[in-house]
Amino acid sequence: MSSPTEHPAAWTRTDVPEGLGLGTLLPEPDGFRLEAGETVVEDGGRFFTRFTVRTDLAWATTEVRAEVLSAGGTESLTLRAQSGHWSDGNGRALHELVGCLDVDVAATPLTNTLPIRRLGLRPGEHRDITVVWIDVPSLRVRRVRQRYIRHAAEGGLEWYTYRDPLHGEYRMSVDGDGVVVDYERFARRIHPGS
Repeated sequence: MSSPTEHPAAWTRTDVPEGLGLGTLLPEPDGFRLEAGETVVEDGGRFFTRFTVRTDLAWATTEVRAEVLSAGGTESLTLRAQSGHWSDGNGRALHELVGCLDVDVAATPLTNTLPIRRLGLRPGEHRDITVVWIDVPSLRVRRVRQRYIRHAAEGGLEWYTYRDPLHGEYRMSVDGDGVVVDYERFARRIHPGS
């Protein structure tokens, strides 16, 4: 994994008037943990989101905890997964999410690391997957079909195209850990010293 000077990574959001995020990827004995937070100002509203995603050693999501602080107060969400079977924080099965191995928290580019690492695509390859999409700030959950296409490396970075039916198509560059550097029309990494 990268040096501590690059992680945690910080991003400025390019799709909203003001937005700043910070996130990191941490190895654990039984998998990996993503920790991140994001502050956003848009359309007269402001919110802060904090989340934790845990995965197994194959990068399949096992747990998600998300919290949003806004003018309406604090809302939180917990989801757990085992072999593509999901349940909420009360243990209630979420049958509409069966088969999803990844989660995509809408407020951050960090969760794109999950399918990038799990799929292990070679340049020129692509995969269609279904993910658990968590909208922010509402914390609404739905199943979304996504496509990841890997391109040839360029400028010391790996390049991907991401596509989904809700938001369209975006190009993104990632570092050696699969963490986003530049996400077209969404976020851009703030480099130390810049």
